[in-house]
Amino acid sequence: MIPSLSHILAKLFLFIALSTAGLFGMRATAHELVPTIADLTVYDKATVVLELRINLEAFLAGIDLDAVENTNDDDAGDAYTTLRALPADDLAALLPGLIARWNALPLAVVDSPLDFTQAALDIPQDVGADLPRISTLMLRAPLPDGGTAITLNWPAGSGALVVRQQGVDAPYTGFLNGGDQSGPINLRGGGTATPWQAFASYIPVGFDHILPKGLDHILFVLGLFFLSTRLRPLVWQVSAFTLAHTVTLALGALGWVTVPGSIVEPLIAASIVYVAVENIFTSGLNPWRPVVIFGFGLLHGLGFASVLGEFGLPEGQFIPALIGFNIGVELGQLTVIAIAFLGVGWCARRAWYRARIAVPASCVIAAVGAYWCVERVFF
Repeated sequence: MIPSLSHILAKLFLFIALSTAGLFGMRATAHELVPTIADLTVYDKATVVLELRINLEAFLAGIDLDAVENTNDDDAGDAYTTLRALPADDLAALLPGLIARWNALPLAVVDSPLDFTQAALDIPQDVGADLPRISTLMLRAPLPDGGTAITLNWPAGSGALVVRQQGVDAPYTGFLNGGDQSGPINLRGGGTATPWQAFASYIPVGFDHILPKGLDHILFVLGLFFLSTRLRPLVWQVSAFTLAHTVTLALGALGWVTVPGSIVEPLIAASIVYVAVENIFTSGLNPWRPVVIFGFGLLHGLGFASVLGEFGLPEGQFIPALIGFNIGVELGQLTVIAIAFLGVGWCARRAWYRARIAVPASCVIAAVGAYWCVERVFF
């Protein structure tokens, strides 16, 4: 018997989804990447200082920080691991080459390109080898006479950059991706984003945390999707999850609720296991499932809040930026569901859908979640 085209497409989607999930679950010694944070200050109207909180090893190894969220996902991952093992003095000796490349770009312009030199460097020594090491690098450049505005050019492949102006009224706070340009920043201040600008700039930050970087959140949403072929159960689950993570995202971002990542991250992995295992044994919405998902949503919200902690929110536009980030998260989740519908939703009413698609997918999701849970507790 020749299989129908629908069977072939469904199996192809399942193979891609399971293979991808398996690869996600194999990263036991992963080095997660975080955005670079730059504090911009002008001293005595004569010197421009950029203080960077930066993963130096990733930049020196040539990791494409625009394309990956983890050093193990890049061809330069081995070079990163080698650099990560170097003593601080050996790593510092490689820094002039990086600064020279930035100056050649140039990294910053005030009427003319600025020529930065290293002013200070702090490479922490008490960070485990399996964790990213965030160094503090201070760059200094003379400010040209009469210079009133600075434009930053963040190199392509450098990932996210959060720029925070210091020491002025109404300071500029901005978010740049690799290859972006800041536009003129008034060195005397007054560059605070409008509410609309803050709102719009944080939507892609939230979306990016789901797609492509929120692998655990993607699997959780897929776990919700594979419960039932009916739309109503999915709406109930997504609504409960959205309401819950919105609450703790706001509370966490405000600093009113703080739970260590060592507790939140394993519980998020456990939530993935729960929804996937329940999918295997039931095909309908139990009365308690939305309540349980609400509880798990509270945990995921704390995870989202930790991301905002890395990026920072502009003090003057906290609420618009927070709302923008949350909308970006929701758009990312809806995109995951839409992709799942495009992949297998068309066959959801077929008699073989649950046995051949939903249950096998849920088994793999549960296995990956269990692996992450163990990894996050013991490694």
